[in-house]
Amino acid sequence: MSERVTAGLPADFVWGAATASYQVEGAVDADGRGPSIWDTFCRQPGKVVHGHTGEVSVDQYHRYPEDVALMRELGLHRYRFSLAWPRIIPAGSGKPNSKGFDYYNRLVDTLLEAGIQPAVTLYHWDLPQPLQDQGGWPARETALRFSAYAELCFRALSDRVSNWITLNEPYCSSILGYLEGVHAPGEQNRPRAYRAIHHLLLAHGLAVQAFRDGGYPGEIGISLNTNTPRPATQRDEDRLAAERAADLPTHMFLGPVMGEGYPERHLAAYPEVSMPVETGDMELIAAPTDFLGLNWYTEDAVAADPEHPEGFRVCRQYQETTEMGWPIVPQGFYRHLRKLNELTQGIPIVVTENGCAMPDLLSADGTRCHDPGRIAYLRSHIEALRDAWRDGVNVRGYYVWTLIDNFEWAYGFTKRFGLVYCDYVNQRRIPKDSFLFFRELAAGHE
Repeated sequence: MSERVTAGLPADFVWGAATASYQVEGAVDADGRGPSIWDTFCRQPGKVVHGHTGEVSVDQYHRYPEDVALMRELGLHRYRFSLAWPRIIPAGSGKPNSKGFDYYNRLVDTLLEAGIQPAVTLYHWDLPQPLQDQGGWPARETALRFSAYAELCFRALSDRVSNWITLNEPYCSSILGYLEGVHAPGEQNRPRAYRAIHHLLLAHGLAVQAFRDGGYPGEIGISLNTNTPRPATQRDEDRLAAERAADLPTHMFLGPVMGEGYPERHLAAYPEVSMPVETGDMELIAAPTDFLGLNWYTEDAVAADPEHPEGFRVCRQYQETTEMGWPIVPQGFYRHLRKLNELTQGIPIVVTENGCAMPDLLSADGTRCHDPGRIAYLRSHIEALRDAWRDGVNVRGYYVWTLIDNFEWAYGFTKRFGLVYCDYVNQRRIPKDSFLFFRELAAGHE
């Protein structure tokens, strides 16, 4: 008999599922919510596949009791969701919207009644549009406004919420949003993108400071989509290329959080960039956190390329891919967990996102959804996590991305990551086979 996938993980290991406000809530005009940069971005022709928007999505704003019931059936320990800043402070600063907190109070209370702990992300990309109009993340003022918003959230919810994440993937907010232009707000300006990096990290540091100064109970951390690509060959130039390929996704974000500053090698490749660091900023950003969140999906293979400013290129791979075109490399997950444990000196790591978009097949009668590819992906990655734990990596939890199919940013509704199938026509929820697999996993049977 083969051993259980979870054999050897600690008894207090956390099993959870994750979502984001704009991806699942819908109700963008309900109860005083203001517009976000994603509302604006979705209205721009050609930015989102088929012109899809999160206006309705899976309507969790109204259907959260049904979704919490599914979470309870799944056996989740925690549900990671994000607060919509435009729902709580529609203008981004100033007067809060009490009806926004009313919703999150209802959600938190319903979760607790179901025996599920809430894990709250303060920012998952839906910046209030008025703040973008005033400069967005390239403006220092946005970080200050975030600090005030964070403190408001701590005061309102910390009596029942003990697990907090400041930011989700500031790499995506800055690089995809301000450099590549494929995420909101859709800019393509490297100097502004790098200013955004610094102010996002400053916002994180200010929020941690507010949490500590307020004496709030519980834990606080940040979720980064760090990555350490592997060299395509054992040649020295490819090894160096792999190291350099990690500078932006890993060291530009993790370095400051760990008190090591920004990687000079990376910045030297772009002389047009100037990081807007002011006195005391780096100390704020490096304030100790209780855990580090890791969002991980795939691993690149890279080779040397003297034509690239940073000297590397991404290579083709042989592995099967997900619907996103991302190679499935569970060994890379193991490698990265080992590397991250080394870079963070062993502070607790929580996998705050891992999962895959796969082709989902509804049964003829519409009552079952078969997704063997997703089950295989999850099994292989959780085995990799288990092996990393056995080899000394201090990984304490795993949140699958995602609970339910939803608005997948620029891909609209064309990619499905959920354990629960959502019929976007009538909002019917159908647990997939992977839902049943994850239930067995969380119960310790698989």
